[in-house]
Amino acid sequence: MKIAVNTRLLLKDRLEGIGWFTYETLKRIAQKHTEHEFIFMFDREYSDEFIFSSNINPVIVRPPARHPTLWYLWLEYSVPRVLKKYNADLFLSPDGFLSLSTDIPSLNVIHDINFFHRPEDVPFVSRKYYNHYFPLFARKAKRIGTVSEYSKNDICESYNIDADKIDVLYNGSNNIYSPLSNEEKEITKKNYSQDCEYFVFIGSLHPRKNVPRLLKAFDSFRKTGDNNIKLVIVGSTMWKNAEMKKILTSMEYRNEVIFTGRLSPGDLHKVLGAALALTFVPTFEGFGIPVLEAMYCDTPVLTSDATSIPEVGGDAVLYADPYSVDSIKDGMVKISGDKELRGSLIEKAGEQRKKFSWDKSADNLWKCIEKCM
Repeated sequence: MKIAVNTRLLLKDRLEGIGWFTYETLKRIAQKHTEHEFIFMFDREYSDEFIFSSNINPVIVRPPARHPTLWYLWLEYSVPRVLKKYNADLFLSPDGFLSLSTDIPSLNVIHDINFFHRPEDVPFVSRKYYNHYFPLFARKAKRIGTVSEYSKNDICESYNIDADKIDVLYNGSNNIYSPLSNEEKEITKKNYSQDCEYFVFIGSLHPRKNVPRLLKAFDSFRKTGDNNIKLVIVGSTMWKNAEMKKILTSMEYRNEVIFTGRLSPGDLHKVLGAALALTFVPTFEGFGIPVLEAMYCDTPVLTSDATSIPEVGGDAVLYADPYSVDSIKDGMVKISGDKELRGSLIEKAGEQRKKFSWDKSADNLWKCIEKCM
C-alpha cells in the first residue's frame, strides 16, 4: 500500500506538539511496516533526520503552506496532484488538515478544536479558515484520530460526527524525559534560576495557555510568605501576548520571572527535571504533553481541572481552576509547602504515566490506518 502523509510540521529544531506526534508515530510506523511505501509530503526543504527508513519517499510540495491562502492552495491544488502522481491509496494528515479535492480515502488527526470554542484567541483570517474547513475535513475523512476522549466527544458534539468514526490515540513522552540526579538538579538551578527553587511552565505563549493568570498567581504567591522561589517560562511567543506584557509590568515580583525562550529537548529535560513543580494551567488542551513529560521526570504537577487534562493526570497531579488566580495561587502554596504531598504525587505518577507511550500511540494510529484499507 502507498500511504501519502502530510509532514509539513516536521521542521528541524522546531518540533512542537503536533510535530512531535507526527515524528514519534511515523518513525515507529514506517520502521515497523516496511511492506508499505510512505510518501512524505513536505512543503519546504526537509532534514534527512525525518527520513526514518528506506520505504519513505520524500517529496517537496509547493507552495510552503504557512497561512490560510497557502493552506488552501497547497491542499486543494498541490496535494491532489501528488496523490494522483504517486497513485496513493491513503492520505494521512497528522495535523488535521485534509484536501477536499481528492477522492482518495483520507485519515486526519484532529488534536483539538480550541478555535471553535475560543475563536478570539486566533487571528481573524485563520479562525475563519479553521471554523469553515475543519467541519468539512471531519466529514470528508474516512476515519478521524484524536488524542483524548475529551477531544473525541468534543468533535462528535460540535461537528455532529458519529463516535464510531473516531479513534483515540493518546500522546506519549519522549524517552529523554527521566528523573535527574541531585547533582544534575543543582547544576540546572545554577544555570537557570540563580540557585533557587522554581516553578516551571512549558508551552507556547498562546492565550489559551493562560500565562497571564499564572503570572498573577505567582505574584500573589510570592506575597504570601518568605520564599525565593522563581517562575521559569519556557516557550516561544505566539499570536497575542500584549496582556502578558501588561501584567509583567504591573507585577511586584516580575524580576523573579525568568523567560528562557525555546529550549532544545536536552535542555528542556534538565529544566523540567530540576523544577520544584510544573505549573501548567491552560484553559483548553487536547491532551497536555508537558503534564506527562513532568510525570516521567518525577516532577510534581500543578495543572488545570479543565478539558482533557484530568484524563492525563488522573490522581497523580494537583488540580486548580484555570480561571481563578486564587485557585492557582493556592495550588502553588500547597505544592511548594508540602514535601509529603510532592512525594505522594511522584509515587502516583509512576503508575499513571505507564498508560501513555509513543509505542502505544503508533500502534493505535496504525490500527486506525488499517480500518481505512
